[in-house]
Amino acid sequence: MGGARVSKDVMKMRCGWCLKDQAYMDYHDNVWGHPEHNDKALFAKLVLDGAQAGLSWHTILIRTEGYRKAFDNWNTEKIARYGKKDVERLLNDPGIIRNRSKVESAIKNARAYLKIMENGKGSFDGFLWKHVDHTPIVNQWKELKQIPASTTQSDAMSKDLKKHGFSFVGTTIVYAFMQACGMVDDHLVTCWRRTERPAK
Repeated sequence: MGGARVSKDVMKMRCGWCLKDQAYMDYHDNVWGHPEHNDKALFAKLVLDGAQAGLSWHTILIRTEGYRKAFDNWNTEKIARYGKKDVERLLNDPGIIRNRSKVESAIKNARAYLKIMENGKGSFDGFLWKHVDHTPIVNQWKELKQIPASTTQSDAMSKDLKKHGFSFVGTTIVYAFMQACGMVDDHLVTCWRRTERPAK
């Protein structure tokens, strides 16, 4: 992948990884790097990043709506109660990645999420964002090759999530999650998202 590149359709300089199609560019422009603090949205993004393991993000991105429908609009109480029939239903759903380990991980993660919410640890938002002192880390990368696959913060968050019963949360997956949720801003310095930040 190269650095920031101009998209011919709208003539905006974007990070080079997102130019595959309009869906990817929209994700780059409107989601990636935007601080997310909604508990439900954070849970969904964590599951989706876990589902990405071994695949491209685009493969998951085009199935985002399929995941939302398959997992009861990300209702963690319902997901946590899924049994064998639900697992089989999901493994036959073409709208998601039909991998048993990843499906079972989503259920396990819903149960872990609920324990955090029930055990007086505050919000999921607070549980996660504490790893960056509740403030986005804004990096100053000039080229994509400078962006790390993991950091000490993702190492710590990965360890914390695993300690609380989550799976598919290795440090590389967690760093991608942190980027997606705006805990880390890894837009290149030449990207329009850095030079023309839209109002939130």
